[in-house]
Amino acid sequence: MGRRQAREAALQTMFQIDIGRVGPEAALAHVHSEAGLKAEDLQFARELVMGTIEHLSGLDAVITRLSRDWRLDRLAAVDRNLMRLALFEIFYRDDIPSGVSVNEAVELAKAFGGPESGRFINGILGRVVKDPAAYNPAGT
Repeated sequence: MGRRQAREAALQTMFQIDIGRVGPEAALAHVHSEAGLKAEDLQFARELVMGTIEHLSGLDAVITRLSRDWRLDRLAAVDRNLMRLALFEIFYRDDIPSGVSVNEAVELAKAFGGPESGRFINGILGRVVKDPAAYNPAGT
């Protein structure tokens, strides 16, 4: 359950950064004060957030490429940030199986997104998992 809570905290942090224009450390501190994460879970959430921010333009390029009919700024903020986090895991975290990243993103989408969020996110991420080399942000 720890990593799921950490991913939820990372999503909440990314949402604050994206929508509220809050700095990453301030957003993490706020989420941590609310969620009371264990130290290792807070560290995992921090790694996800900071890694996602570091690679944001490439991750956004992948999302834009795969969501042809939707501009990035028109996507629901929860969906956009879940995909960013999951894509960071898929491309940059070799210690996390891609299937786990997709499943966790879909489960969080069901909890925090709209009625179609899970299906939408699963479709985008599924295409990446089938052929990660074709969507590698370093190649975009």
